[in-house]
Amino acid sequence: MYSNEHKKYIRKKKIRKILIILMQILLLATLIIGWELLAKYKIINTFITSSPSNIIKTIISLYKDNNLFNNIWTTIYETIISFGIGTIIGIVTAIILWWNNFIYKVVDPYLTVLNSLPKIALGPIIIIFFGANIKSIIIMALLISVIVTIITVYNGFISTDKNRINLLKSFSASKYQIFKMVILPSSYSTIISSLKINISMTLIGVIMGEFLVSKKGIGYLINYGSQVFNLNLVISGIIILMIVSYIMYIIVSYIEKILIKKD
Repeated sequence: MYSNEHKKYIRKKKIRKILIILMQILLLATLIIGWELLAKYKIINTFITSSPSNIIKTIISLYKDNNLFNNIWTTIYETIISFGIGTIIGIVTAIILWWNNFIYKVVDPYLTVLNSLPKIALGPIIIIFFGANIKSIIIMALLISVIVTIITVYNGFISTDKNRINLLKSFSASKYQIFKMVILPSSYSTIISSLKINISMTLIGVIMGEFLVSKKGIGYLINYGSQVFNLNLVISGIIILMIVSYIMYIIVSYIEKILIKKD
């Protein structure tokens, strides 16, 4: 049985959580209502800023034309494929770099350069090599997500407690045993957390790729809207992208909680 003090603490924590959610909803509602009122009374230029009502009309129009879910699914599909490939490549590469410090020393400067390089600059080269298709979009997403995953996971590996490693070495443990028994378990939370970073970076890469070559997807909607000066479509695309991004983040966070509980 819980003590009265503990029950009060739990109750207070729940109330605080509810208040935070209510304040978040209130803040969002205030922004939307304020935006709509400013647009309605022509205090802001709706051609540039659009308005919530215009965005809703645009999304309904996309739905009626069968362009809404088709474009959303295209972006989600490209993100899932890129996310899966990027996560596997990133973790495997990080393991190789930890396993062989010589290789890490060789590729470290290149990882730093690639990580700091604006990936959009490589767009024309990617299109020439892979064509104006989904392959280029996935490659663009991988260029953005893989390097970050490698660096994050590798830093998790080398941050493992040295005393635990030395203890196993004193018992003549092999490198594989050290990795399996100490490095990997100690870096488990880092690897899981890197998934949240990877999903957001992958989505950024997919949208950048869609800006360049796609004829479908949320990135295409935003890019097409800007080309024809349809700001309602542009902002609608951004709103849809924010919602998709948030849902993906929630899903990965939920998976993270499940995996941590199983650990």
